[in-house]
Amino acid sequence: MKICILSDSHDNHGLMASAMQAAKNAGVEAVLHCGDVVAAKTLKSVLKFGIPLHVIHGNNLGDNHAMMRVAAESHGMLHYYGMDAGIDLGGRRVFLVHYPHYARALATTGDWDLVCCGHSHHALIDFMPTIRGGQCALVNPGTVAGVDAPATFVLGDLASMEFAIVDQTPGI
Repeated sequence: MKICILSDSHDNHGLMASAMQAAKNAGVEAVLHCGDVVAAKTLKSVLKFGIPLHVIHGNNLGDNHAMMRVAAESHGMLHYYGMDAGIDLGGRRVFLVHYPHYARALATTGDWDLVCCGHSHHALIDFMPTIRGGQCALVNPGTVAGVDAPATFVLGDLASMEFAIVDQTPGI
C-alpha cells in the first residue's frame, strides 16, 4: 500500500494541494497528516483528490468542532482522531503522534511497524531498533507548508517499508 505522510500544513492550501496531487499521481491509497492543520477548511479543500486522509491535530489545534464536522460530512474520506492515533493500514500497525520525542519512544516499543510525527519541521526517515529485537520505521515528513524549513512530505510503501522525502519548496 502506497502512502503519503505529511505534517505541519499550517493552512497553506497551495502547498497542501500540491502534495496531494503528487500523492495522487504516485498512486497513494492513504494520506497520513501528523498535525498542525489548523483550520478545517484546509482539509475540506483537499478532499477533492479522493484519497482517504488520516489526521491528528498537533499543538496548533484550530477548531476541533469544525474538524469533526468536516470528517463527519466527508463520507469516510477524512478520519480525524484528535491527539494521536493507532491505525492498521496495508497490514501494518501505524501510530501518528505530533511530537518527535513521543514518536521515538513509541518506535522502540515493538508495538508498531511505523511511527509518524511532525512538529520539528525537519524531515527525517530512520529505522529504530525495538526492545523486541525488530525495527520500526520512524518518519517525520517535515513541514508541507515550508514554515522556516523546506516544504517537504514523504511518499512511502508499506509493503516494502521504503520511504522517500519529497522537497516541493517553491523554486527548487
